[in-house]
Amino acid sequence: MSFALLFSGQGTQHPAMLPWLADDERVRDTCARLGIDDWRRALADPFWAERNDNAQTLLTGLALAAWGQLAPLIIPSPAAVAGYSVGELAAFSAAGVIEPATAAALAPLRAEAMDRCAARVPGGLLAISGISEPELERLRVKAGVELAIRNGGPNVILGGPLVALEDAERMAVAAGAQCTRLRVNVASHTSWMREAAESFSRTLADVPFHAPQVALFSNAADRIRDASSGRAALAAQIARTVRWDECMENVMARQVRCVLEIGPGQALARMWNQRCPTVPARACDDFRSPAAIAAWLSSHADR
Repeated sequence: MSFALLFSGQGTQHPAMLPWLADDERVRDTCARLGIDDWRRALADPFWAERNDNAQTLLTGLALAAWGQLAPLIIPSPAAVAGYSVGELAAFSAAGVIEPATAAALAPLRAEAMDRCAARVPGGLLAISGISEPELERLRVKAGVELAIRNGGPNVILGGPLVALEDAERMAVAAGAQCTRLRVNVASHTSWMREAAESFSRTLADVPFHAPQVALFSNAADRIRDASSGRAALAAQIARTVRWDECMENVMARQVRCVLEIGPGQALARMWNQRCPTVPARACDDFRSPAAIAAWLSSHADR
């Protein structure tokens, strides 16, 4: 069996996500960290759901719980693992670099460091597609925003202060682009998060890290091969462009036969299927039970 795991980032969280997820110890621990009794009911409140600290803590905890419930049903281990933005915390755990409890504890600290930066310069993210690269670069420079995430082809996400994002969106729409403001209230993966990356790096200095047990690909540093590079990459990506296009290429080079996205929505699975149509990808949100997910993986990864 040869498959890859991709862990989602924030922005597509919704109350009906992961419909098969059981209320286990990791889920209960996540709710306790957030001071809530029912995470689905909490997500029904858009204001609560879009808060950076709530989203990062919840999505990391639920991703850890989801993989914890799936892993006993799936043999062998994945051939490759990657995480999108905050999804790297769960990805590093799934690859054996940090313990699940450590990843869960780090999520609110990561969010706190980012929120401190955002308090000084409120910002966000803007997805843009359907525009040429030269035109995109022109409006990016003129608006004063940065490239936060490269998804491949004409699909990018810009980040920056709110006023600058409004200017970028206005110019992009005038140029015929499609624009979507993401449900994220910080300028993730831009230089406005540099102090957050430095703060998180200091936090990670005392955290036990291990060499990955499977091929692990980072948003900021290609393949992670040892503990020190993992520690550096996990902090650096907060203020650097997420090179998701390269992550997908690196995973594809492992010659996996299928891909499973763990987290809310199907964004990563859709991007994968557009880029690599010969290797099927599905999202956990597509299924009603862990057994169904394991059966799908087995039916494709064993070919």
